[in-house]
Amino acid sequence: MPVRPVLVLAALLLLAAAPTATADPYETVTVAPAGSIAADGTVTLSGTYRCLGNSGPVFVSSSVGQKSPSVRHGIGGTQAVCDGVEHRWENTGKPSPGALEPGAAHVEATVMELAPQGGLPLPRFHASRQQDVTLTEG
Repeated sequence: MPVRPVLVLAALLLLAAAPTATADPYETVTVAPAGSIAADGTVTLSGTYRCLGNSGPVFVSSSVGQKSPSVRHGIGGTQAVCDGVEHRWENTGKPSPGALEPGAAHVEATVMELAPQGGLPLPRFHASRQQDVTLTEG
């Protein structure tokens, strides 16, 4: 398995297991109101983020759900730069065939750092957002 999907999977597992933390209000993540889904099922989501300071690698992860509120599909991960400036993120992924289709969907985007704590990388959340979007053919 390529490294990037493994990192995204690890980040999603850590997100599910980690307690919720309150982020600095200056740190933000947005989700564009429309994403795209290609004929082969590849989904592209995007938005912006801003974060401040980090001691470990930081990623913008995203997931999307559509048919069932309890089923989410991880859509890529983008390495983030925490310099206090707003940056654009774009994640692309290909869920199982037929899992998603054009139309209404629900996206969650999270800016998460793998901060070293006692030799182990533990999640530190910078920002998170959930938003309804429209997946368009593209």
